[in-house]
Amino acid sequence: MIVPVILSGGAGTRLWPLSRELYPKQLLPLVGDHTMLQETVLRLDGLADLTAPLVVCNEAHRFMVAEQLRQAGHPASTIILEPVGRNTAPAAAVAALRAMAEGDDPLLLVLPADHVIERPEALRQAVSLGVSAAEEGRLLTFGIVPTAPETGYGYIRANNEQRTADNGQVFPVAQFVEKPDRATAEQYLAAGDYYWNSGMFLFKASSFLRELVKFAPEMIACCREALDKAQIDLDFTRLDAEAFAACPSNSIDYAVMEKTADAAVIPLDAGWNDVGSWSALWDVGRQDENGNVTKGDVLTENSHNCYLHAEQRLVAAVGLENHVVVETADAVLVAPRDRVQDVKAIVQQLKARGRDEALLHRRVNRPWGAYEGLVSDARFQVKRITVAPEASLSLQLHHHRAEHWIVVKGTARVTRGEETFLLSENESTYIPLGVHHRLENPGKIPLEMIEVQSGSYLGEDDIVRFEDHYGRG
Repeated sequence: MIVPVILSGGAGTRLWPLSRELYPKQLLPLVGDHTMLQETVLRLDGLADLTAPLVVCNEAHRFMVAEQLRQAGHPASTIILEPVGRNTAPAAAVAALRAMAEGDDPLLLVLPADHVIERPEALRQAVSLGVSAAEEGRLLTFGIVPTAPETGYGYIRANNEQRTADNGQVFPVAQFVEKPDRATAEQYLAAGDYYWNSGMFLFKASSFLRELVKFAPEMIACCREALDKAQIDLDFTRLDAEAFAACPSNSIDYAVMEKTADAAVIPLDAGWNDVGSWSALWDVGRQDENGNVTKGDVLTENSHNCYLHAEQRLVAAVGLENHVVVETADAVLVAPRDRVQDVKAIVQQLKARGRDEALLHRRVNRPWGAYEGLVSDARFQVKRITVAPEASLSLQLHHHRAEHWIVVKGTARVTRGEETFLLSENESTYIPLGVHHRLENPGKIPLEMIEVQSGSYLGEDDIVRFEDHYGRG
């Protein structure tokens, strides 16, 4: 039995302004029609003895993760919520502990949720090749066959002289090496026994936990406590915040793989890319005759080798060479392709200034649907609210604002104080300050509504919830 463990805890700040802290890159359709999280589970279709995925994610992303997996037809068996990020080793540890909770000892296929793999059949074949070695206690990683002297990845050196079984496709790991300089990377490429470190793994749950006990006893103790004290919240397992926050932060590589005697590597040639920057998206995108990758409403004139992405408006590029331009409803990024790693510095500036653009898009997803800010001023703002069929907002009130609701599509059921009534398209109502209220969609199509808020304070934290279907306080 193979349990896919999907690690979906990253923030993806290098792909700002599309990726935001509360809506990171793994939840976006950056390459195809599906989001990267959905692609991660869909590419496993066809593997034998595969269970439903076990996902570890940031608790702020929980409803989006659950809904995206449901839409992809692969609902998770368990979604474990991290109260704080602690890197990949603790995430894999709680997944292994949870997978063994029923008395089983499955193989865990640990996959980041934000990678591109152009040839998924090659990944499935590599996983199948590694099953017997993993069953015997090996801790396998998948080494990407390098195509260039890449300086942005760590490398794995395989011991080609000691092939194991499985038709000689599984090699003991001789060495993990850090990101090299250009000259060293060229030497690695010429040697033929070095592979890019993909961050993907296959091992028995008990094998990984055994090595953690040996090499990171404090980590495994904290993870056990965090899971033992976890709370079941709807379909989610919410780790104990205090215990998990005390856990050392470390990667699977540093905590276990570089120390264990049982590390092995399977070469993988599958068109892999970790999409760690805008230049990486240019690499994997479909380039036109001028080398440009475009998405959305884009026009170009005498521009070459650019990545141009339009979300809301027409983007016109004239005379650009080797640039990235990304337009969203509330931000525009312009950068040379060889400087896109510096986007992280912009995100840090936004956070230091307390600006929402680091955290949220103008459209904000909620478990019941979404809202989008249209107009904002000191004492009023206008939002577009979309409520999914048969979904409901919490029963709530506001101390500092009143609201006007205008239905533009679908049907709304409104609770206002002691009364409940229906609103159809082109009908409206008023919610006075301090009055209990709830908005529901009793229909079969999305409800769309314009909300006009007015008052002395319009922050999202001016909500007192009395009853909520999604467990929010």
